[in-house]
Amino acid sequence: MASVESRRVGEGGGTFQPYLDSWRRELQRQDPTLLSAAAALLAVLLTLVFWKFVWSRKSSQRAVLLVGLCDAGKTLLFVRLLTGHYRDTQTSITESSALYKVNNNKGNSLTLIDLPGHESLRLQFLDRFKASARAIVFVVDSAAFQREVKDVAEFLYQVLLDSVGLKSAPSFLIACNKQDIAMAKSAKLIQQQLEKELNTLRVTRSAAPSTLDSSSSAPAQLGKKGKEFEFSQLPLKVEFLECSAKVGKGDPASADIRDLEKWLAKIA
Repeated sequence: MASVESRRVGEGGGTFQPYLDSWRRELQRQDPTLLSAAAALLAVLLTLVFWKFVWSRKSSQRAVLLVGLCDAGKTLLFVRLLTGHYRDTQTSITESSALYKVNNNKGNSLTLIDLPGHESLRLQFLDRFKASARAIVFVVDSAAFQREVKDVAEFLYQVLLDSVGLKSAPSFLIACNKQDIAMAKSAKLIQQQLEKELNTLRVTRSAAPSTLDSSSSAPAQLGKKGKEFEFSQLPLKVEFLECSAKVGKGDPASADIRDLEKWLAKIA
């Protein structure tokens, strides 16, 4: 039985042998120059595939997350940075991302990702994208800050806790938006109020460990133990600036985001 099977295999091989011999002779007759050109083309294609893979990995590590509460103006800032134009926006229920070319002479680009600010979604999307964050822009509604300060501080506490816990701490900016509105609070006042609220949160969270982030890499608290919290105590640098994605009720075409653009160019 074994000899019969071997003979069948041999017969099958004989069926294809003429084609293999013909293909081998054809390769041997080819012009060496043509074969060299084909090899060079193949090398170029493989190089392009390799660099595309490398670039995609680098791009994923150059993401800038726009986070904050609902109606803080994240999406309009996102649109302004990308297009320079005003556009009516609505509450986001998923992320939006696009490549942003920074205003410098190096031709650098960043991937802007606008994350939803709804309470039921924001932590879910933060968890999804935080590991790839090159920078985080936490957008605050300066006009509504006084009534939203506790909510802002609670979300900021979580974002900072996650950021400090990352292996590569991202650059961190708190953008005090809507400075065009008369009741808007200054960046300095917002910083002072947030430090007070974060200090209170730090005390209450320390007393209730079960509410803390479960990640083993996250610190138990922010800042220095036994001292009033200040942003300067963090291992990452937190910066503040004032901006406005929409200047004046009657002039939606204008905006003041120059300082934000400069900051993005600096960290790119």
